[in-house]
Amino acid sequence: MRAAYSGPRRIGVDVQDRPDFAEFVSVRSPALLRTAYLLTGDWSLGEDLLQTALASTWRRWGRLTGEPEAYVRRTMLNTYLSWRRRRWSGEVPTGELPDRPLADGTSAADDRDLVWTALQRLPRRQRAVVVLRYYEDLTEAETANLLGITVGTVKSQASKALASLRVDSTLASSAPKTTATQTTMDEVR
Repeated sequence: MRAAYSGPRRIGVDVQDRPDFAEFVSVRSPALLRTAYLLTGDWSLGEDLLQTALASTWRRWGRLTGEPEAYVRRTMLNTYLSWRRRRWSGEVPTGELPDRPLADGTSAADDRDLVWTALQRLPRRQRAVVVLRYYEDLTEAETANLLGITVGTVKSQASKALASLRVDSTLASSAPKTTATQTTMDEVR
């Protein structure tokens, strides 16, 4: 026979088992949260800091002598300082988001058309090198063999073609200033 569900499992002791701790938390939390906010500069991080300090205090609550608020504040400060010492390599929020094309697919089709038009303006040999090297993904040696030219010529023709595409007026006016030509060329494939 299964026991009736009585809520989430609790590990350790419930806050209600120590009413003095529960009262301390309910009375002093606003002031402690303000301190945590002032330390972190962020309400969410301040709440996390306070919760971490209170969890640590909970384990030692029966052994505390004197003023528990001073202990909690010291615990918050030590925890905060250890958080600051730790290297964090997560995301950093930014005020500006990069412009992204709409996900409806029309922007990609427009980009493909612009690249195709720009490719048509390249001299034939440069266009052939770009198509074989970047669209067909052939090596320089394979491209040179197919075209009957040297590897050095493939390199120079590719360099000249990409330079022309970078300054092409239609591509430059429609694409962001990053490596849009390469990104757009990858999308055309």
